[in-house]
Amino acid sequence: MTDPTGTPTVRLTTAQALVRFLAAQYSERDGVEQRFIPGVWGIFGHGNVAGLGQALLQAATTGEVDLPYHLARNEQGMVHATVGFAKTRNRLQTFACSASTGPGSTNMVTGAALATTNRIPVLLLPSDMFATRVPDPVLQQLEDTRGGDVTVNDVFRPVSKYFDRVTRPEQLIPAAQAAMRVLTDPVETGAVTLCLPQDVQAEAYDWPETFFRKRVWHIGRPLPEPDALARAAAVIRMAERPLLIAGGGVVYSEAETALREFAEDTGIPVADTHAGKGALPWDHDRAVGGVGSTGAESANALAREADVVIGVGTRYSDFTTASHTVFADPDVTFVNLNVARLDAAKHAATQLVSDARTGLEALRRELAGWEVAADHRARTRELADRWAAITDACYHVEHGPLPAQTAVLGVLNEELDDRDVVVNAAGSMPGDLQMLWRARDPKAYHVEYAYSCMGYEVAGGLGVKMADPSREVVVLVGDGSYLMMAQEIVTMVSEGLKVIIVVVQNHGFASIGSLSESLGSQRFGTRYRYRDPVTGGLDGNVLPVDLAANAASLGATVIRAEGIEGFRAALAEAKAADTTTVVHIETDPVGPNPPGSAWWDVPVSQVSALDSTRDAYETYRSHQQGQRHYL
Repeated sequence: MTDPTGTPTVRLTTAQALVRFLAAQYSERDGVEQRFIPGVWGIFGHGNVAGLGQALLQAATTGEVDLPYHLARNEQGMVHATVGFAKTRNRLQTFACSASTGPGSTNMVTGAALATTNRIPVLLLPSDMFATRVPDPVLQQLEDTRGGDVTVNDVFRPVSKYFDRVTRPEQLIPAAQAAMRVLTDPVETGAVTLCLPQDVQAEAYDWPETFFRKRVWHIGRPLPEPDALARAAAVIRMAERPLLIAGGGVVYSEAETALREFAEDTGIPVADTHAGKGALPWDHDRAVGGVGSTGAESANALAREADVVIGVGTRYSDFTTASHTVFADPDVTFVNLNVARLDAAKHAATQLVSDARTGLEALRRELAGWEVAADHRARTRELADRWAAITDACYHVEHGPLPAQTAVLGVLNEELDDRDVVVNAAGSMPGDLQMLWRARDPKAYHVEYAYSCMGYEVAGGLGVKMADPSREVVVLVGDGSYLMMAQEIVTMVSEGLKVIIVVVQNHGFASIGSLSESLGSQRFGTRYRYRDPVTGGLDGNVLPVDLAANAASLGATVIRAEGIEGFRAALAEAKAADTTTVVHIETDPVGPNPPGSAWWDVPVSQVSALDSTRDAYETYRSHQQGQRHYL
């Protein structure tokens, strides 16, 4: 077939065309070319079962298109799995996620927010109401008195980097290409949402065959502008106590070698964020650990003393800056190397807009022959060695009758190999991990802490394993986060994937409980307890919840560990297994915790009838005195 201009066409539904288009999209960086969207996650219901569902079935049955389908158990979970996959693949690959009309689609909103906050590409294909509006209102349709074109899917707009609603088949041509442009842009990437009305998915159209040709999206490495490079080098040369902050951009850019060579040549110490941990091995001479609210004492001491802070690939979240208190030198200045000007410009910095790898390489050449003074090198090593001793003590703390969480982390750190991946996102563990985890590989530490989403862990671990089956993947999840979302254990089992899931059971929210106590709120509402018939509060006996039994019911092999040595033996058994295995261990919810060395701004009530809250407010006000804009 041809159209009136003589262009060859093929008659397909909109859904069939989208499947064929996605299968032909590739990314390329540094000469390595790969499928950008190697598959589709989905849960079928009305709205997509006869549209995208039929298209994926047809592709699999006829073999005309290679786009495998993966069945998830929760729509939010499949977005988290996609983020875990894309993050592990350095944003060079991702999945598409299809959901049914109404709640199936809006279940993906939290996942979209997580992806965009973390700047990870995911393609969301929520089903939508009838474009023709003939059968309105259909099941699960929102009727808005302000306008007939509003649907529940409009909630995706603020959490998407690109949003479109395809109300005619031919609109897919520009919309799909715009989606790919954003997904493959290191600066603009995040959640991309293409809403697909259920009737349009099934509608046929004569598509130009060129729409389905192979497209390669080249992901470049922007070079720093020469004058900006000279300005940045001039600032660094004047520094006496510089500190480099390695963020996620270092890892996504695969700039680990460039970072190591820069640190070795200049002698500048390197601290890391959650996303940057492992970019420089923990035992490297210039590595000083995590920085910020839950950072290592070594990194935070250097941050307080630093006269120049070099941020590479970091967005400077409030945890990194300890809510604008950790960089305490009154004259501190910043040099920010980032592919995004939004981040490069933060803190009135000297800006170096560039890919992390090419920027570090250029900066190293520009600074050839310059290095920090010997006393700064000695100070760095002294602080790092002191923190190493504190970490060892936390890993081997004697505590009973239930073990401390830090001792569980100690066993994991000692027993896992350098390439094994630890996955976490929420609760008290991210703080303990940033302080204590010893990573030697840039992909060995996978902690989602831009959105810190409870429920990410199990689903994210699934995505990590799919991205690199050669690595042992260990999901660390507390009971609170496990109860939010554990369904993708079923998906791990059905896909034949082996993941180790460590469930740390402490019967409540340990992190928020500790925070609540420090803010004068006495751990109110943070324990999993029966409601006491006398007091009326949730402070009765412990609930008879058995998460190990729950995991077994989902198809996992389960090992109940008792005590630290029991946990060590259980972990060895789990590593030897070839199926998804859950290790369950009870820990003490009240510590002991690793020593903190920085602050996080969580406002306390200015007036209160409670002594605990009034005392906490005075402490809060004293910390606030150290806050400032970095100008």
